[in-house]
Amino acid sequence: MLFNQNTLLSLALAISQVAAEPKHSHPSVEGKQVSSLFKRAGTCSLPSTGGIVAVQKDGQNAGWAMHSDQTCSYGSWCPYACPPGQLMNQWDPSVTSYSYPGSQNGGLYCNENGELEAKRDGSYCVDGAGTVVAKNLAGSNVAICQTVLPGNEEMLIPTDVDGNSQKTLAVPTPDYWAGTAAHYYINAPGVSVADGCKWGSVNKAEGNWAPYVAGANQDSSGNTYVKIGWNPIYLESATPFRNTKPTFGIRITCPDGGCNGAPCEIDPSQGAVNDITTGSSTSGAGGANFCVVTASKGVTANIEVFEVGSSKSKRDEGEHQHHHHEHKPLQTTLDIVYTTETVSN
Repeated sequence: MLFNQNTLLSLALAISQVAAEPKHSHPSVEGKQVSSLFKRAGTCSLPSTGGIVAVQKDGQNAGWAMHSDQTCSYGSWCPYACPPGQLMNQWDPSVTSYSYPGSQNGGLYCNENGELEAKRDGSYCVDGAGTVVAKNLAGSNVAICQTVLPGNEEMLIPTDVDGNSQKTLAVPTPDYWAGTAAHYYINAPGVSVADGCKWGSVNKAEGNWAPYVAGANQDSSGNTYVKIGWNPIYLESATPFRNTKPTFGIRITCPDGGCNGAPCEIDPSQGAVNDITTGSSTSGAGGANFCVVTASKGVTANIEVFEVGSSKSKRDEGEHQHHHHEHKPLQTTLDIVYTTETVSN
């Protein structure tokens, strides 16, 4: 900003009067508060309390759930990650619908004084619905990476499931921000959280180019909608491995019954790229196929990850018949949007 001689004189007089004026008074120059003419620059640090999980700590994001070249700077919203099964519970309460740029305003607010503000009542992290479990039947870990929303929607929030183990996924309840669902990218067994839970590049089938995606949310009646499908980005013409079948598959099962549409399965050993090998197939964004299972209130659904060709990749026929239900499909509220914007590494 350029100041003329009169402005500089007025500014000097205003500053000299600050100490003598009451605390509620705000000296101004040409209609602008003096404090606004000298805004501080800096960043806010990620809290070490409240259950917040630091992600991709080596970048400028310094652990915040932001892209590696972004900072939690003064005057900005700073999203964060929570432990597996939990959701971020802070965001801009004035934004109530999914629309840009308000959809970026998740997390804590870093004010002009470098102080973090929580704009909603409650803790930083809260439990999700607890109705979807990631079950890893492979021998190596599986990195399941949730997108940041509200936030930049990069797949930064990690759930690292050890081989032959399971973890609860974070499923939004109806009161979550703008009624949105959780979106997950499912990496191949053996891909680390450090490599899989970030944007990545077209050179590897990881992160934004992972073969499979999933989503989940719960409605006001307690029904949980669970979706698995092919990642539209994996199928794009610019993706060099688009015709390569993954070495692992995924499926949704409901061990205790109570689900409509289960099982739905993607088994590359039984079909081609973009095939849904078991269940009702629907074509979505970019022509990518998916299937949806509805878990009734009180029922838990599993998203199982298995290695192709292993004995655990084959379902027992009797079990398959036991969990088949003839209910009419419920209308899903799950809506997953995929983008192909370019983000620097």
